[in-house]
Amino acid sequence: MSKSVARVRRALADAGLDIEPVEIGDANTAHMAAELVSCDVAQIAKSIMFRDEASGAALLFVTSGANRVDATRASAVAGAPLGKADATLIRAQTGFAIGGVSPVGHLTPPRAFFDPYLLEFQQVWAAAGTPRHLFGIAPARLLEISGAEVAEFTE
Repeated sequence: MSKSVARVRRALADAGLDIEPVEIGDANTAHMAAELVSCDVAQIAKSIMFRDEASGAALLFVTSGANRVDATRASAVAGAPLGKADATLIRAQTGFAIGGVSPVGHLTPPRAFFDPYLLEFQQVWAAAGTPRHLFGIAPARLLEISGAEVAEFTE
């Protein structure tokens, strides 16, 4: 098992959850992930990272696979100008590679925001440390353990 998946498993267990990430095969898009776990694309909790241009830190926006993050709205929510977070920043702060960034289990937890649309579902699926691993979870519980705040930042 990869170190990244093990870190996500540990974060879930530390939160008192008995959730085992599942290997689904390569899922490079939310649509592919949804097909592989047989759910609606809206139930995929995507982790989108931005760079806070003022502090240089990575920020996490957890959004529905059916939505797109609006950079202007995200910047307003964050209270700072946002730019692209490159792979080096993401890996250094979260410990995850692009495509496998989980909402939990970061090396240094980023400031995080949560799409309220996800709360409409009984279960959502999020990356578990690699592009091949996901975990299913109640969205309210994911919100709680991710430390994110609910905010409107989508198009």
